Parts: sequence; structure tokens; C-alpha cells
Amino acid sequence: MKHLTVEERYEIWAMMQQGLQQKEIALAIGKDKSVVSRELKRNCDNRNREYRADLAQRKYENRQKKKPKHICFTEEVKQYVEECLAKDYSPEQIRGRAVVEGRECVSHERIYQYVWKDKKGGGDLYTHLRHKGRRYRKRGNAKDSRGIIKDRVDISQRPEIVDQKQRLGDLEIDTMIGQNHKGALLTMNNRVSSYVIIEKLNGKDAKELALKVIERLSSYKKRIHTITSDNGSEFANHELITKLLGVPVYFADPYSSWQKGAIENGNKLIRQYIPKKASFKDYSDEDIKNIQYKLNRRPREKLNFNSPKNEFFKHFL
Repeated sequence: MKHLTVEERYEIWAMMQQGLQQKEIALAIGKDKSVVSRELKRNCDNRNREYRADLAQRKYENRQKKKPKHICFTEEVKQYVEECLAKDYSPEQIRGRAVVEGRECVSHERIYQYVWKDKKGGGDLYTHLRHKGRRYRKRGNAKDSRGIIKDRVDISQRPEIVDQKQRLGDLEIDTMIGQNHKGALLTMNNRVSSYVIIEKLNGKDAKELALKVIERLSSYKKRIHTITSDNGSEFANHELITKLLGVPVYFADPYSSWQKGAIENGNKLIRQYIPKKASFKDYSDEDIKNIQYKLNRRPREKLNFNSPKNEFFKHFL
């Protein structure tokens, strides 16, 4: 049984705030109901029985620390770890890929320890990690100030087969805004293969975004079934996308980012290369292309440590 990730714990917490039942949460994160039930019992606050993702993750990590570990961090393993870190693989990806390749390797926790020790000694291995050691602060419940998109098609009308994540061609799209709200990135992610497409935009103009989506997807539009986005005004020209690509665009519910978790996670991976405070002016089209190239060739746990590129073409061909 695979352990829950910190991202999945935050998804559980967010869906509980929405009032979803354990069965619905389990279906959304692709786990058995018993996994969610056990998670809530083991990792809730012992005083008030409330579940919080940060507390649950700390409890899990403390249990892992108490487990006896066999140290086998040989020079050969260290060399392999450092080579993978240079490719911007995460410790989880390094460990997972080693298992796939039949290599000897330490746990991902041990790799993190090695990276932090290297950092304390003045090394730079930590610069290859996604968060570079920083913790994200918890977001508050801000009110949604975005308007209602005209003629939007709600996600409740999306075909149920999309949730099964078995066919290629169900996409999620989003935007990332640059420093001082100048410039933007259009990001598109395939729910099955995790293959990501990144394009620079001048801003959040709905027509510019729609034309860029059409431009990038037109060559294989016959293989696209659905597109899912949030309710940002930049997606107001969704009818143009549907008209020219013949693909319906569905809109997630407000405050329900878990309904398009693939693109949310994809954006986090991009932030490893483009921090939130960075200006998109400092990144050329070639830079963006290189980031896309790297992400699509990195092993992913959800793909059994295959790469998005290989997974995409496995379904495409």
C-alpha cells in the first residue's frame, strides 16, 4: 500500500471543508475508502478530533522517524543520487526510479537528510529541489471576487469517464501570473499522462489565451475529448475554443481546486524553475521550452516512475 503524500493530505482536508463524505474523498484522490478512514482516525487532533493536513503530515513523519532504518548509503548510491538531483529529480522520484531500474538505493527520507547535510556544509544540492527548503504558508479563506463566466458549462455536466483517468485527451488548463500581475503563463496538463504544455502570454486577455490554446492543440484536436478550467476571467472566451477545436470546456466549482488537481500539481512543479516573485520577462520562450522539456522527461510517481513523455506517446500511438 502506498502512503498518502502531503499533497493528498491537503486535498483530504480541503474536501472535508467542502462537506464531502469519506467515500467521495476516496474516489477523488484515487484511494480506497478504508485508507481515508484510517487516515482520519490515526492523524487527527487527539484533543478535538479535528483533521488538519499539516498536523497529519507531522504525525506521519514522526512515525517514520521512529522506524528502524538500514543505512546503506554507499559511494555508488551517492553518485547516482547526485546525478539524478542534477536532473532536478525529487528524492521520491530518485528512489522510485531506482526501484524501477533494479538499482540499490536508500529511502527518499535518507536522500533528503543527505541534501540538508550538504546544504549545512555549504553545498548546493538543495537548489535542485522544488521548494528549496521553503515552507508554503497556509492560505486563508478569501472571498471570490471573480465574476460569473457567460454560458459556462459546469463540471457536473462533464462525462463520468473523465474521472476514471483511463483515456488520453482529457485536459486541464490554468494560468500562472507573473510578478506585479504582469505577464502570464498558460499551462495545460493531460490528466492521464501528466504531459504539460507551457506558453507565455502578455497577460490575462481571454481572446489571446483562447487563440493560444487553439494554436497548440489544433494539430491533434481529434484526440482531445474535454478541457477543464477554473472560473478565471481569462477563460471567458471558452466558446471560441469549443467552436474551433470541437472540444467542450467545463468549469470547476469555486474553491474546488482538487477538481483539477493535475494542473494544480503541474503548476507547483513549474514553480521550481520560476519562483512566485520572479518576473516572466526574465524568461525567454526558449527558457519556457526547456522547462517544459525537463518536466515531461522527469519520472513521476503516479506513472510508476515512467515519464510523462513516454506515457503520452504510449497512449498516443
